[in-house]
Amino acid sequence: MPFVMGGLDTEAYDRNYSDRELLGRIVGYFRPYARQMVLVAVMLTLNSLMRMGGPILISRAIDQLITDPSPQVMWFLAGGVLLLGVSGWVFNYIRQLFSARVVGNVVLKLREDVFHATIRHDLSFFDEHPSGKIVSRVTSDTQDFSTVVTLTIDLFSQVLLVVLLSIWLLRVDALLTLLLLGMTPIAAAIALSFRRVARTVTRHARRVTAKINAEIQESISGIMIAKSFRQEQAVYDTFEAKNQQAFRVGLRRGMTLVTVFPIMGIAQGVGIALLVYAGGLAIRGGAVSPGNWVLFMQTVGFYWFPIMGIASFWSQFQDGLSASERVFALIDAEPKVVQTAAEPVEALDGRIEFRHLEFTYTGEEVVLPDFGLEIQPRETIALVGHTGAGKSSLARLIARFYEFQGGELLIDGRDIRRLELSQYRQHVGLVPQEPFLFSGTVRDNIRYGCPQATDPQVREAALGIGNGEWLDDLTAGLDTDVGERGAHLSMGQRQLVVLARVLLKEPAILILDEAPASVDLFTEAQIQQGLEVVMRGRTAVVIAHRLSTVRNADRIIVLRDGEIIEEGDHESLLAAGGHYAELYNTYFRHQSLEYIEQARLLVEEIE
Repeated sequence: MPFVMGGLDTEAYDRNYSDRELLGRIVGYFRPYARQMVLVAVMLTLNSLMRMGGPILISRAIDQLITDPSPQVMWFLAGGVLLLGVSGWVFNYIRQLFSARVVGNVVLKLREDVFHATIRHDLSFFDEHPSGKIVSRVTSDTQDFSTVVTLTIDLFSQVLLVVLLSIWLLRVDALLTLLLLGMTPIAAAIALSFRRVARTVTRHARRVTAKINAEIQESISGIMIAKSFRQEQAVYDTFEAKNQQAFRVGLRRGMTLVTVFPIMGIAQGVGIALLVYAGGLAIRGGAVSPGNWVLFMQTVGFYWFPIMGIASFWSQFQDGLSASERVFALIDAEPKVVQTAAEPVEALDGRIEFRHLEFTYTGEEVVLPDFGLEIQPRETIALVGHTGAGKSSLARLIARFYEFQGGELLIDGRDIRRLELSQYRQHVGLVPQEPFLFSGTVRDNIRYGCPQATDPQVREAALGIGNGEWLDDLTAGLDTDVGERGAHLSMGQRQLVVLARVLLKEPAILILDEAPASVDLFTEAQIQQGLEVVMRGRTAVVIAHRLSTVRNADRIIVLRDGEIIEEGDHESLLAAGGHYAELYNTYFRHQSLEYIEQARLLVEEIE
């Protein structure tokens, strides 16, 4: 049904696991809790024995009352049933307590594993897959995983009860027991015949849920833009379309799954009728006592309940298996950035060399066809060029966010693919064009890259940017709450916090994607002074948007279509009248020299 399931394609990293594979992975998570699970199994057995004892006691009491209807028999029956009930409750409580703890620990471990796998993926993974769908797998799917485990334990309890009752009933009457057991395969075949279709519809239900989560997250994140363009209705209409699809998928899933119940009901009715008829004949022939016949009739429910349980909880069971399938697929997704070794990186001089490097994001359009460039230690390089020239790609490759397909990228003469990645990134500082702050205080965000830094060190880094004058504008100084994504701070203040964060880290290599100047003159001067402080004595690769940065760079690299077409300093490139001169007149010239001079004087005053 394309109308119902359209747009619910799998993610590139999704894969289909067999039930055996899924259950094997699930069992692996329970292996560390083997002792607790043994206790759960013992409690299950004892609880099943107590539940089995009730019908047996009642059947014996019926036969006894026929020959001796005395009050003592009634009191014995009532007392026995009460004792069995209380004992069963105690055993079941212990079982529930320990199984809940084990399941909770397993879900905790699974969520840790999937989140750990998620954050270790390279940036290309997050470019290809919406964050809302990833969040859905980390949160909703891991929780649904616990459902299948709980249902499995409950189902095992019912199956164990059936096994114990079968052993007892075979001693009472083999023919009726075989008749009772003969119903089980029929009921199982009916329930299990829905397995494949149930897995399919529940998998689609999980996908549409993830799709809606992604849509909601994107809509809320971009609500300011939507309101500024008065597109609230368009946002709602897009959500409504996906919500209607979710309704159709859910309706189809529900109709598919509830079809099993009428069929199971008919089969159960036929089975009970056969047992009543055969039992009546056995009583008339004296082969079975009335009490034992009642016992057989009572146990019909015990035999059918596990099968009905499979049918009634099949949707949840398939939800759990589908959820675990999606979680394991996220864990097993192959990374694109692969290190061939883990050589330690204790210190860096900052020499960067690209040798015949080839790079593409998607495998179709080549961004860097055959790129070569050598950057000396403590040299400031300004990358300029039109959009799509390859500036950001070079910065991302230096940070090892993406995998290149050919050539070499050397750091201090060592292949970047052989370096221990976490240690290497300790020596790389990144200032993005849009400064991102995490919820917390200004102090927390400055310390983010160096959690071990002391408060005096954090304050020293903050004072190093604009002499710390920007702190006076914060309501609580370093202890000011930045809000979600830094919403409590201005754009300029966020940039200053990010610069202080990098200054505290003291990287050997600085990657700076400058934000276009969109702040007041004084804040611009503070940012400019901060940039000079941060870049001083470091290898700096700057995607330049400020005229002052371009003018002060040791070397300007002019890119077009992933190739270097010009390089040199500001004056020589202007004099050449080439592509850089065109870019200067198009993008940089509007940043008037008068404005730059005023900012320079303010920088000198700040320093």
